[in-house]
Amino acid sequence: MIPRFDRPEDIPGQQGVIRRKTRSAAMIAILAAVAWPPLILTLLIWPPQNWLPGREVDWRLVVLFIGLLAAPAGLWLLIRQRETSGHPSTRLGVVWRFMLYGGLLAAVLQVLIALIMMVLGWFEAGSFMQGMGATETILLIYGVAGLPVAILVGVSYALWAGLCVAFLAYGAAPAAVRDRLGLMDRDGKNV
Repeated sequence: MIPRFDRPEDIPGQQGVIRRKTRSAAMIAILAAVAWPPLILTLLIWPPQNWLPGREVDWRLVVLFIGLLAAPAGLWLLIRQRETSGHPSTRLGVVWRFMLYGGLLAAVLQVLIALIMMVLGWFEAGSFMQGMGATETILLIYGVAGLPVAILVGVSYALWAGLCVAFLAYGAAPAAVRDRLGLMDRDGKNV
């Protein structure tokens, strides 16, 4: 039987949420958000060959480092946005914001990496034409071919992080109180 959706709150993910005030809930949510299962499993199965920062560093370590920075920053931005505008007020809103900003962050970082690699190619080139060839190759590999993959990985990672934050750092909002005596204003506060 197909469930009936009489109210917007009946749709999955549309129930109101509030942030859990404990630090442990936020820390557990951030740690779970960073521990994206495909990333952790592949690191355990195929350990990285190069752990040192540089051109040859394993991309999974770079993604893990970005996740360590982006997950707490994303939760902090959600808290600030909730304080100013009251949104996101649902789990779906939390997940959606993580996915949007995760995809944008992945795209911006991939373009930045392509530009940095392009400039490094200019310094390593022996002549102007070698520099132009390095620019073409780097833009094709990192820009054209790498950008869709980076966005796909960024959105997937952000989906996982958003789900972790939505279910671990946020809890169900209490039911709204009806104004039985007419003593509350429009915002639901006492007069």
